[in-house]
Amino acid sequence: MSDFTIEIIGYIAMLLVGISFLMKNVRTLRMINLIGCLIFIYWGFLINKPPVYILNSFIVLVNFYYLFLRKKK
Repeated sequence: MSDFTIEIIGYIAMLLVGISFLMKNVRTLRMINLIGCLIFIYWGFLINKPPVYILNSFIVLVNFYYLFLRKKK
């Protein structure tokens, strides 16, 4: 994979995470953020940076919990 392609993947992840914080609906925010973080995990592995994929793995777990596992009140 070329360096340019890897860089584009990082920018896509960054864009999705940034856009997620513009959402008024928390569920939508978490869903877009989840997708962005999954892309960041992939990008972190591509560039071999554990802090990137470790942090984003944690955020994915938090988003997944609130989206799918937490009981609604």
